[in-house]
Amino acid sequence: MSTGLIYDERFLEHDTGHGHPERSDRVRAIVQHLESTGHWARMQRLSFGPAEPAAIEAVHDRAYIERLTHACDHRVPFIDEPDSAICEDSAEIAYLAAGGVLAAVDAVMAGQVDNAFCAVRPPGHHAERCRSMGFCMFNNVAVAAEHLLGHHGIERVAIVDFDVHHGNGTQHSFETRRDVLFVSLHEDPQWLYPGSGLAEEIGKGEGEGLTLNIPLAPHSGDEEYRAAFDEQVLPKLDEFEPQALLVSAGFDAAEADPLAHQRVTDEGFRFMAERLCDAARQHCEGRLIVTLEGGYDLNALACGVEMMVESMLGALLGGET
Repeated sequence: MSTGLIYDERFLEHDTGHGHPERSDRVRAIVQHLESTGHWARMQRLSFGPAEPAAIEAVHDRAYIERLTHACDHRVPFIDEPDSAICEDSAEIAYLAAGGVLAAVDAVMAGQVDNAFCAVRPPGHHAERCRSMGFCMFNNVAVAAEHLLGHHGIERVAIVDFDVHHGNGTQHSFETRRDVLFVSLHEDPQWLYPGSGLAEEIGKGEGEGLTLNIPLAPHSGDEEYRAAFDEQVLPKLDEFEPQALLVSAGFDAAEADPLAHQRVTDEGFRFMAERLCDAARQHCEGRLIVTLEGGYDLNALACGVEMMVESMLGALLGGET
């Protein structure tokens, strides 16, 4: 068996303009680095197409989807906020990114691959039901969770988000639900966008207790992230016993990243990746789908993805890479 890979050169066509942090060079750097390490050739490329409208409408209001499409058709420079830069192809590429994550879910659930890494853009975890935020068009990981629940008979899905920014869109999608556990480790929101993700945000109604926010002080590094995993993330996964594990993998907690203040090293990302692979084996028969979110220093991003992919490949060999 193998680790599946979702990638398409059309992701490069989402043009955010000169100087924008979420640029096509991000995925170029990932591809080049994984090719140089040999990991690219070890993964199984999965075929995919755009997500069907119904899959997107399970997470986003139709009015927002139509507004995004209209804005792209009319070459409006951004949607909802200047950070969410778009071009005439952006809606089409957002459908394709979501479709890639859905194909990864289907391949893992069918046993075609053991786990899967999705090198997609635009990212998704800030996108809320009715609006874009923070470079994100469609919430890819939320679309994947709904697909697992609605089409694959899964009753409990866990989402772990270690992007340095709080996954506000994902939280809003599921904070009233009992069938999705959302865990987010991020820099303290009083210091960083989007300003949400306080520890007291624990879910609402039936979903109370199934949102776990872990805000970390600025300049936190490997030690603080390890402690958060050992003391909070992993016990919460043990308690919830998910049947599938989704990961919003942002690598912007790296020390070199220009958009935040954290100090996670390659080994810190490796630690988190290995623990998530272990949790998937323990609870989910290895069902792990990892979706790219942020990371804006190209070298740190590429090396962080290497740690993730190497751990996923190693999980198939009992830890050997």
